[in-house]
Amino acid sequence: MANQDTVHRGVSEAYTKAVTSSGSGSCCSGEPVQKGVVVKLGGYTREELEALPAEAVINSFGCGNPLAFAGVGEGDVVVDLGSGAGIDILLAGKMVGVSGRAIGIDMTDAMIAKAAENIAASGLSNVEVRKGIIEEMPVETGSADWVISNCVINLSPNKPRVFAEIARVLKPGGRMRVSDIVVQELPDWIRRSKALYNSCVAGAISETDYVAGLEAAGLVDVTIEERIVYDAAQLNAFVESELSDCTPCDGGGTFDATSIESMVGKVWSAKFTARRA
Repeated sequence: MANQDTVHRGVSEAYTKAVTSSGSGSCCSGEPVQKGVVVKLGGYTREELEALPAEAVINSFGCGNPLAFAGVGEGDVVVDLGSGAGIDILLAGKMVGVSGRAIGIDMTDAMIAKAAENIAASGLSNVEVRKGIIEEMPVETGSADWVISNCVINLSPNKPRVFAEIARVLKPGGRMRVSDIVVQELPDWIRRSKALYNSCVAGAISETDYVAGLEAAGLVDVTIEERIVYDAAQLNAFVESELSDCTPCDGGGTFDATSIESMVGKVWSAKFTARRA
């Protein structure tokens, strides 16, 4: 695997391109695709999406609403890992009220700028974005009631470090609720693909390893509350809508309908919950 800085740089460049593009052009087919397609599959209600700035929704690259049925309450401090254009911190900001705080962490300047625009448009004064990486969060130890994340941890080249950081920033009794992509038995050429890494597939780990990593970090009551196993159509939409102008074949394989079929049943979104003792 490339070193951590190289992976971070590649992911940041890819998402900068995605958030600043017009949304046309796909990874493989050359057919027009639209950013924000997959967010509609991710458990957000129409009312939630309509109450947010349109740019926050259009520029969302998530795989599942980590705040659905989360129990986030008035006065809570919520930290969102890889907050992107701000869809989840804006929702969290509404849930925690003026006595609470929603803090996003992102490493990509273009995403931070987009989130700042969306925060300003929302009128919320209890939401902020901090620049940083999720392996070294710019968040005080033991300060968060909740850590959430939406399809971001799979992109980290050092997931054990991320899990340890989640445990560090949570208050005793604080909870984690994360939606993420997990995989099993993917072909080696997919694992080697830089573009499919940036599309949240090639860098993902198994569900078993994810649970073990959270437990190794000292988190307890680790559970999986929900799974969305992607069919061929969803996988195609997921890969092609998330990033534009990429080359999934860069790992040495060919990316076509047969490639999609080879991934069916092996890629899904899971919602993980855990607690700091």
